[in-house]
Amino acid sequence: MEIRDIESAIEGILFASGDPVSIERIALVLGVEHSAVSDISGRMGDRYSYERRGMRIVRVGDCLQMCSSPEYADIIRLALETGRQPRLSAPSLETLAVVAYFQPVTKAYIEQVRGVDSSYTISALLGRGFIEPVGRLDAPGRPITYGTTAIFLRTFGIASLDELPELPGVEESGEQMSIMGAIGAIGAEREAKERP
Repeated sequence: MEIRDIESAIEGILFASGDPVSIERIALVLGVEHSAVSDISGRMGDRYSYERRGMRIVRVGDCLQMCSSPEYADIIRLALETGRQPRLSAPSLETLAVVAYFQPVTKAYIEQVRGVDSSYTISALLGRGFIEPVGRLDAPGRPITYGTTAIFLRTFGIASLDELPELPGVEESGEQMSIMGAIGAIGAEREAKERP
């Protein structure tokens, strides 16, 4: 298969799917190496960005997804007449940061770190798809453990949790800590990437 054919196939698969598709799946379907799909899609994503196209190919973990370009979000929103999603509250951001940095975590751990009841914020983050149950802790009561989702990665403009900024001064002592700065840093990085 020629590179142009692989590019067209990747573009078609991602456009038709709308959701993230694993690189492994695309490679299997096209009969090419995983590394070839990864390299070609990376070059396509760079080209789309350089040419300031209305769509992007983004990597989310080991998956690829086609999405609209952030610089055209307001125009797209107006054209589709959809409202802007409400911003995350400070408690939601703080809870999300605890999950992102220390996952898998239980509700009790989140509450221990934050120092307040987190039932509502966990429920809100589950509802918006930023976190999901990832298992159960091997402890009495077998509490649910939570982790972040691909929606979290996509929303904050990172491909994997390895891209999270360093969390300064964090100790595993269980004391309440402020992690809003780290989430703010993620948001700042995302906004910097979106600027031309």
